[in-house]
Amino acid sequence: MTKKLILASSSPRRQELLLQVQIPFTIRKPEIDESQISATDPVEKVKQLALLKGRKVPLTHENEVILSADTVVSCNNIIFEKPTSKEDAYHMISHLSGTVHEVFTGVLIRSLHDETVFVERTKVEFWPLTEEEIDWYLSTNDPYDKAGAYGIQSLGATLVKQITGDYYNVVGLPISRVVRELRRFSVYPE
Repeated sequence: MTKKLILASSSPRRQELLLQVQIPFTIRKPEIDESQISATDPVEKVKQLALLKGRKVPLTHENEVILSADTVVSCNNIIFEKPTSKEDAYHMISHLSGTVHEVFTGVLIRSLHDETVFVERTKVEFWPLTEEEIDWYLSTNDPYDKAGAYGIQSLGATLVKQITGDYYNVVGLPISRVVRELRRFSVYPE
C-alpha cells in the first residue's frame, strides 16, 4: 500500500524538488522555535532541527509519512543559516568568497512505526568575489531566504566555481537519497 507523504516544511525549493520527482505531498508546517537548538556542530545542528520539525508535526493516520529537513552552510567552523539583514548577508557572502565551504542538510523521515534520520554533505567553492559582485548580488532578492545567503539554483549560481557532492543538497534537499529512503516507507513517485 502506497503511503501519503506529509512535508513538514514551507520551503518552496523542497516543494519544487518533490514535484520534480513526481512525489505527491501535503504540507503541514510545524510551529517551532529554532533558537532552542544550540548545537555548534553543523551535522548535529541540522539533525536536531530536522528532528524538531518532523516530530512537531503529528501523524494523524496510519497511512502517513512525515518528511522534514533543515539546511545550513558551514565555513571555518562558522554556521551560516538564513541572513537576518542585508549586513548579515554581506558578512556571509564576503566570508564565503574565494573559499570552500560545506552545505549540510539533515533529513528526518518517520511513520507511526519507523523513523530514519540522515545528514548529507556537499562541498561548494566560491569564486573570489569583488565588492561590486557582492553588492550586485545583495541588491537582488535572492540571498535573503536561503542558508548561507545564496541560492545555487538561482542567481547565486554565478558565485559558485564548483561543487563536490549532491547539487540538490545545496538547493535544500538531497532528493535522490530522499527518494530511496522513502521507498522503505512505501512512498513512491507517481
